Amino acid sequence: MAVVKLDKIVKRYGGGGPVVVEDVDLTIDDGEFMVLLGPSGCGKSTTLRMIAGLESISGGTLSIDGRVVNDVPAKDRDIAMVFQSYALYPHMSVADNLAFGLRRRSIPNAEIERRVKEVAALLGLAPLLARKPSALSGGQRQRVALGRAMVREPQVFLFDEPLSNLDAALRVNTRSEIIKQHHRLGSTMIYVTHDQVEAMTMGTRICVMNAGKVAQIGAPLDVYWQPANTFVARFLGSPPMNLMDATLAAATRRASSPALDAPLARWSDGVLQARDGRKVTLGVRAEDMAIDPAALDGAPGGRVTGRTIAVEPLGAETLLLLELPGGGEITARLPRHVTAAPDQEVELFFRADAAYLFDAEKGDAIAPLETGAAAVRAAVQRRTH
Repeated sequence: MAVVKLDKIVKRYGGGGPVVVEDVDLTIDDGEFMVLLGPSGCGKSTTLRMIAGLESISGGTLSIDGRVVNDVPAKDRDIAMVFQSYALYPHMSVADNLAFGLRRRSIPNAEIERRVKEVAALLGLAPLLARKPSALSGGQRQRVALGRAMVREPQVFLFDEPLSNLDAALRVNTRSEIIKQHHRLGSTMIYVTHDQVEAMTMGTRICVMNAGKVAQIGAPLDVYWQPANTFVARFLGSPPMNLMDATLAAATRRASSPALDAPLARWSDGVLQARDGRKVTLGVRAEDMAIDPAALDGAPGGRVTGRTIAVEPLGAETLLLLELPGGGEITARLPRHVTAAPDQEVELFFRADAAYLFDAEKGDAIAPLETGAAAVRAAVQRRTH
């Protein structure tokens, strides 16, 4: 187990080539499960590969337990990596695949046998030790890849989108398996994914990346309920947060547009007066939308009107997609019984304390009066009211 620290890490390809990872500052604590989350091309896998020693570091310092490892070869970093592809040796049995890395390190045979048996028992691979990879399911192969990393007993585990090749059911099962192993081992784990569900359910903390930079770092619910900018607000959440253009009026403490009217109860007079008459972006999550104003329970609320694009019944709930006057779309997560005809005008409602404000130009969040743990508690209470 180890503390991994990235201090102003930079990666560029070629002498004066473009910067693909820029000034990443990140500390992963001993025993933490850190998730690097972001879209394709954001730099998350490149960052992981720099930690692993598979990519050179163009600038900054990478240390593991206080030891700078910028120029330390990958084999000497005491790190194990699980890849998106299983990377198993097809001619070897499960037992030999698990033991291969240990044999290359000249570990005594008795110790190799002990570790292989122990890990195989933990992962449910004991009945499969004599099989070849071709005789395994996708989930079993991924468990072998995980086990091959575990037998090494490294300081740090690295996962590069390990569930991407699995079907939906296997993804859920294997995700649970990795979570269980983290609890059992207490090891430092760094996990790369573009899937926000994986990030929310697996991570101790999430590092959201965009265009090679860190957009936000925090506990999953903190990042979800307090996004630092519109990128994080849209990326973390399914459906993504609805973002609507509006004009702020400090005198009436409202944000409005032809389709929107929203009271701004969460922000101080000073914050609102500084932006009086300016364009802002108002955010509301899909699950905070209601088609019946009675759902607000008498709390101050806003409204938004649009025309139906699509109705998506999912069984447990219904997603309603609306087009706003002047352009833009929003999604509401509504009760299962809700229906609407195509091109029907629909009015939706939301509580004032469910709204977010962002700077229209920069996209940065405009902080409300209530932030930190109190804001998260209030948000959770609002959703379970």
